[in-house]
Amino acid sequence: MFYYLNGTVAHVAPYLAVIDCNGVGYACRTTHQTLAQLQKGERAKLYTYLNVREDAMELYGFYTENERSCFEMLIGVSGVGPKAAISILSSTTPEGLAMSIITGDEKALTVAQGIGKKIAQRIILELKDKLAKGQLSPGGETYGGAGVTVIPENKSSEAAAALAVLGYSQGEIAAALKGLDVEGMTLEALIKAALKKMAQP
Repeated sequence: MFYYLNGTVAHVAPYLAVIDCNGVGYACRTTHQTLAQLQKGERAKLYTYLNVREDAMELYGFYTENERSCFEMLIGVSGVGPKAAISILSSTTPEGLAMSIITGDEKALTVAQGIGKKIAQRIILELKDKLAKGQLSPGGETYGGAGVTVIPENKSSEAAAALAVLGYSQGEIAAALKGLDVEGMTLEALIKAALKKMAQP
């Protein structure tokens, strides 16, 4: 229903930002990561997700499309609701989440408030499985194609798999990784460098 809101930050509170768009204040549930980018009285653009329940409609807002994509993927995991997804994305970046899934680092997920070991294991298992089947991409693209198993064998493969978790297509990933010093960079640095290249016009 709403793709993004572009207006003035009218109010901020823990897990909440109110964006004034031409006199209408939209209350957006959000993460610590997004709140850190907002300044009351200044203009901001939040990418949104409308969660509809029987008894309520809640709007969620994110500073980047990557963060919103990760939120959508997290709530697609059985047993993970919007509140848990916000908690996870408040304790890590989208890149950090992607790395946790690819490397199976459940401890990085249990740092988030309210996230236990079982939920962390389920997130890793389900999202890794979807990635392997080429199903994981909110943008409608697939990585590796349906039925093609993606098994990270080296740093380049792990970086590619992590970028696929963030919703990028195989073509975008290949172009972003081309020319980067794969061997000389850490996995996190490689992912960040690829994201920086993709962000350039």
